[in-house]
Amino acid sequence: MTQSLMPSPEPAQTEARVNRIAQDALELGRDVAEVAGALEALETHIDAQTQLLRTAQSAAETVQDANARVLDGAERVGRSAEMTLDLVEGTVAQLRETGAHAQTIAAWVRAAITRMDALNETLARVQAENAEIRSVAKQVNILAINAKIEAARAGDSGRGFAVVAEAINELSRKTAAASEGIGDAVEGLSGSVGVLRDEAGTISTDAEAVLTGAAGTDAALGRMLDGLKLTRGAVGDIAARAAEVNAANASFGPAFRRMSDGMTSTSTEMRKATEKTKALILAGETIVQEAVELGGATGDNDFIRAAQQAAAEITQLFETAIQSGQISAATLFDSRYTPIAGTDPAQIMAPFTAFTDRVLPEVQERMLELSPDVVFCAAVDRNGYLPTHNRKFSQPQSVDPVWNAANCRNRRLFNDRVGLRAGQSTAPFLLQIYRRDMGGGNFVLMKDLSAPIFVDGRHWGGLRLAYRM
Repeated sequence: MTQSLMPSPEPAQTEARVNRIAQDALELGRDVAEVAGALEALETHIDAQTQLLRTAQSAAETVQDANARVLDGAERVGRSAEMTLDLVEGTVAQLRETGAHAQTIAAWVRAAITRMDALNETLARVQAENAEIRSVAKQVNILAINAKIEAARAGDSGRGFAVVAEAINELSRKTAAASEGIGDAVEGLSGSVGVLRDEAGTISTDAEAVLTGAAGTDAALGRMLDGLKLTRGAVGDIAARAAEVNAANASFGPAFRRMSDGMTSTSTEMRKATEKTKALILAGETIVQEAVELGGATGDNDFIRAAQQAAAEITQLFETAIQSGQISAATLFDSRYTPIAGTDPAQIMAPFTAFTDRVLPEVQERMLELSPDVVFCAAVDRNGYLPTHNRKFSQPQSVDPVWNAANCRNRRLFNDRVGLRAGQSTAPFLLQIYRRDMGGGNFVLMKDLSAPIFVDGRHWGGLRLAYRM
């Protein structure tokens, strides 16, 4: 039985297939890079939304707590208003009762004043009549004296008349003495009544003032009573509204939690998807690299050879500088970075930065002339630190961090996936596809081609050549 064998492909067919695989891998890498960029942007938005939801949830909980305090405060104010209202109502009632008593007292005092005025008039009449009696007594006394004189002249015949005259004289003296006593008593009584009247007048004035003040106080308390009633009603409205808000917040809380949990779950899935796309990107880059190493032709071959030659030239520059004493190997490999104060985005200095500023522009600026598609060419150390960039990306920083991010890219640490792989790869070349952040939310899809830089057999970093797809 004869077994049929598949014919071996011709070398031309193999080369064509390798070329096609390399080209397909590049296109796949481009598409996956775009998807990865979109996923990363979406993941950022989801994280931002999740944070906003958490903030909203926290705010809702804060509002609920504050609302609970408002409810408690409204209840306490309501109880206090009720107690104050009862107290004021009792005070108003007592004040009105006191006012009624004051009115009764004022009326009695006014009547007493009237009676004392009448009594004063009576006393005045008594005083006048008593004066008449005193005057008559004096006249009778004079007549009695005259009668006694005439009786004495008459001798024995006038003795009886003399006895009568003496009795009349005694009566007139007693009458005069009684009249004088009555006058003194009436005068004292009249003075006392006058004092009583003045005091009664003062009492009447005070009573009127009390009545006037009581009326004003009653009016003020009435207004207070009305205000308290309005306050009690307002507090009731506040409590009712607070209860409604509390009920609404009670429904917000679980909704926010569900939304936050959902966003967190989505963010987790997005991270997983992002990681998978990164794995796809690595796989595509590996396919391209292996296809080129197998002889596959792509549009990147010229760039690959140029990058490798430039990296070899930088290696020679570094080794010559060490041999001539321009810089020591220890300084060239020293990765102790010093922040540059006041920079945004942050820039840093390395012990070798001044040296690379002198020697790298000669190579890096020439590489910009390879093609109009070349965006930049810069060497990075193993940590992704880029000490010396092309002149167009090495502008002095301004106060605008967005402008700085696009134009001041030297002395920066690019320790993202692309920057780190470019600095750490020891493969003959590394071709990566990525979205470059140009600042201000602007991204450009680019290829990042790097070739390793060795110094006396020791890996220093890599030369990055970035160009548009």
